[in-house]
Amino acid sequence: MLNIFKKKVKKVSLVAPVSGETVELSKVPDKVFASGMMGKGIAFNFDSNEIAAPCDGKITMIPDSLHAFGITADNGAEILIHIGLDTVNLKGEGFTKLVEVGSHVKAGKPIIKVDHEAILAKGYNLVTMLLVTNSDDYTVEIKKVDKVEAGQSEVVTVEK
Repeated sequence: MLNIFKKKVKKVSLVAPVSGETVELSKVPDKVFASGMMGKGIAFNFDSNEIAAPCDGKITMIPDSLHAFGITADNGAEILIHIGLDTVNLKGEGFTKLVEVGSHVKAGKPIIKVDHEAILAKGYNLVTMLLVTNSDDYTVEIKKVDKVEAGQSEVVTVEK
């Protein structure tokens, strides 16, 4: 049967992947993220131990270092969650993968577990970015919110 009656998803709301406080991307102490070079988005300071999916979609990438993950939203938006600055250098230490690449997940589903205290004790900044890496193809609206709840607080809308 043809999918002529299937409604195309155009607008997707992204929720906070962590509970904590928002940080404007331009204030992240890393010029690649702060400049928007990786895409439009928002950052967070948090103190929990889980990083959740910001939307319903398919997990498309989790590097061996476990410091990030990619998810493709139902409207095709490609979202990168990057946990901390220079945390790739930990080579996975302090991170635990909770789902496999290729998994379809719902917004709020925990994807990566973080040993928050151990990573901070090693001197790493755990500011975490939510980026729409193909944001040139979408209208991306960043919401003005200060405090957020993981899997609950809408922080970005992405519309085709």
